[in-house]
Amino acid sequence: MKQLFLAFIAVPALLVGCFSNETEVDTNDEPVDVEALEVKVNILTPEKAAVNEPIELAAHVTQNNENVDDADSVQFEVWESGYRDDGQMIDGKLEGEGVYKAEITFDHDGVYYMYAHTNARGLHVMPKQQIIVGNPDMSKVKEDEGSESMMNHELETDAHEESDMNQEQDSSSNHQH
Repeated sequence: MKQLFLAFIAVPALLVGCFSNETEVDTNDEPVDVEALEVKVNILTPEKAAVNEPIELAAHVTQNNENVDDADSVQFEVWESGYRDDGQMIDGKLEGEGVYKAEITFDHDGVYYMYAHTNARGLHVMPKQQIIVGNPDMSKVKEDEGSESMMNHELETDAHEESDMNQEQDSSSNHQH
């Protein structure tokens, strides 16, 4: 029994002795330049195009003011205003010096939108641009169902959910008293 008791004391004492009190903490004394880490995508696509003429979709990808020639993917998502579900994804190809390109031809007047979906160095960036093709009747242009309205909806939903949660917490704390 005494030996068992000593074993219960000796094993934890040995384990404590194996751990060092010197804990190494990584202290980064230099501030991190977040902007230097940011992948930036500058859309080079013209904002106006002619019907039935090829237009070049192009994006210049940089990080820390240096060209990014090793992006995992650059895809141009293009859709006519009001018809995002009918849009198409077109793979961009590296032309050099951080510029990725693809080509599209629009077959009728309209207002179109393009996202340059860029996956590079662990980040996803997706700037958006409007492209006016030909001479569209702006009174017939449907409202864009882009991310802005979705984001606003999500923010409103989150705010309502948070408000509901706060009300539930208040009512439960009132019941506890």
